Amino acid sequence: MEKIPVGILGATGMVGQWFVKLLAHHPWFEVTALAASARSAGKTYAEATTWVIPGEPPEAVQGMVIEACDPHLPCRLVFSALPGAEAGPIEEAFAAAGYVVSSNASSHRYDPDVPLLIPEVNPDHLGLIEVQRRRRRWQGFIVTCANCSTTQLVLALEPLRRAFGIRAISVVTMQALSGAGYPGVPGLSILGNVIPYIPGEEEKLEREPKKIWGVLQGEEIAEAELAISAHCHRVATRDGHLEAVSVALEREAALEEVIAALEDFRSLPQELELPSAPARPIVVRKEPDRPQPRRDREEGGGMSVVVGRVRACPVLDWKLELLGHNTVRGAAGGAILNAELLLAQGYLG
Repeated sequence: MEKIPVGILGATGMVGQWFVKLLAHHPWFEVTALAASARSAGKTYAEATTWVIPGEPPEAVQGMVIEACDPHLPCRLVFSALPGAEAGPIEEAFAAAGYVVSSNASSHRYDPDVPLLIPEVNPDHLGLIEVQRRRRRWQGFIVTCANCSTTQLVLALEPLRRAFGIRAISVVTMQALSGAGYPGVPGLSILGNVIPYIPGEEEKLEREPKKIWGVLQGEEIAEAELAISAHCHRVATRDGHLEAVSVALEREAALEEVIAALEDFRSLPQELELPSAPARPIVVRKEPDRPQPRRDREEGGGMSVVVGRVRACPVLDWKLELLGHNTVRGAAGGAILNAELLLAQGYLG
């Protein structure tokens, strides 16, 4: 197939760099435009970017001139890596001008007519796109990723929700430094330390799953009713968020049933063989000391969630550890997978 031209908004930041890297050899998409702030516009990508992720910048983009974040880019699909405080009006301007916006920003996650999408979990929420277009009177539309910690939590628990139902979740996160962007947390604040507070993070983790697991009823999402309690911590790990989770099920399940549900889980992206979809969205480790960020974050090219230490919980029903690559599955890779689903489902024309 002829590749679809795409642009990246916020291309010089950490998540923008992951978009550049992951799209460099994508079979369906080709980067034809890079956009960023006014201080970067007019410079080449090599001049404007401090490359901070693994590997080197793809040669094909180093000489590309960065443009302003205005809806005149030579493409129809744009990926947004813009900061949440700036993304809202810019993404709206692109959608109003007819662009499809696959966003990693937080600005529109809670809009009632914007899908908060994890393709393995709630692909039916794409039904909101026509609602969004009609209400806002624009030809384009916006689809958003969830918060990085939310994405791996919901993906890991989805097979348990389908098989047994979920009524309550307790989650404690140990989140990597890359989740704070670049330059991120000052070295003297995090070295030899754990910071038990990330602004806004607990609220996102307690709110977003209810929309994602909600039911599309007509033109609205009826949010799921369940209790979620989150404690979020920043730790001195480069990439990979680790989460300690306890979950209460609606129906009783044996350990063998819980593990089988996790190991056997496949969903629409795997059925459609989307390019970024991991063959195993959930990988279960049986070792008593796994998952670990340094050893397990690259599973499935960074697109799988790794689960381990599944065991009975004396307070709720079951407890487990889960790990996801926060800047791949939890950010750029998740937005790319969303766009692949949009194309496969006919939303890109």
